[in-house]
Amino acid sequence: MTTTIQRWLADPTFGKLITLVLGILLIVTLVKFLSNSLRRVISDSEARYRARKLVTFGGYIAAVLLVLTVYSGRFGGLTVIIGVAGAGIAFALQEVIASFAGWFAIAMSGFYRTGDRVQLGGIKGDVIDIGVLRTTLMEVGEWVKGDLYTGRLVRIANSFVFKEPVFNYSGDFPFLWDEITLPVKYGTDWKLARTILNKVGNEVVGDYTKGAHHAWQEITKSFLVEDAAVDPMVTMVANDNWIEFTLRYVVDYKSRRRTKDRLFTRILEEIDLTDGRIAIASATFHLVEAPTFDVRVRGHAAEAPPSS
Repeated sequence: MTTTIQRWLADPTFGKLITLVLGILLIVTLVKFLSNSLRRVISDSEARYRARKLVTFGGYIAAVLLVLTVYSGRFGGLTVIIGVAGAGIAFALQEVIASFAGWFAIAMSGFYRTGDRVQLGGIKGDVIDIGVLRTTLMEVGEWVKGDLYTGRLVRIANSFVFKEPVFNYSGDFPFLWDEITLPVKYGTDWKLARTILNKVGNEVVGDYTKGAHHAWQEITKSFLVEDAAVDPMVTMVANDNWIEFTLRYVVDYKSRRRTKDRLFTRILEEIDLTDGRIAIASATFHLVEAPTFDVRVRGHAAEAPPSS
């Protein structure tokens, strides 16, 4: 038994295997220790998340370098074979390689970050995790209206950033332009209707204006884009059926449905206080003229009964 153990210890292959196992155990322990320490050192959740991802990725790199260092002497005669095999593996794993390149582009270029609301590959949701190969979204929309969660987690390959457009609903400008329409009957006080819409718009979404102004100024410094108006704006169109008002405004990208509810609630409350001066229109049909109908009934005359 002692002789067998001594023979194993004298074998270089066994010694390298022991070194490799101990080195990997040391790397795993160090990664776990650093990950747990980040909770106490970094208070910001997003920065802590990025730091943990960086530590984990560094652990993978250290493990690969350890394997190459331990078995570097055995790789010299396999250079040609590894080159040919590497070309075949690269072709077979081109989607994996593209996803890894996509992850690197996301990390370096800032297509999106965790917490952003994006649309990738036709799927809209909030980014909850950015992995080396896949991005995980909490899905929004589909059968649920109002940009609310569906409850489904969607994992999308990072290679999508090279193949399809990436729609970022937050990013550098965390606001969206939205609008509501209000049809008003002809013959009512349309000037008062415009005043009410302006008043309600500034009351409900006016708080977003200051933040939106500052964020849009930063956008104009970084990109060639016009200095757009972010204040609530009311426009009017007179069509065949009614006077249609449109209230356009900026809103936080996660508050669209809640903001629409507040706007319509306040508008209806203000209209109720006008005592009928403003009336909301609905689709009606007016028959202007009907053609004249000439109806004639033809029939056989009844025969008289024979006389007796």
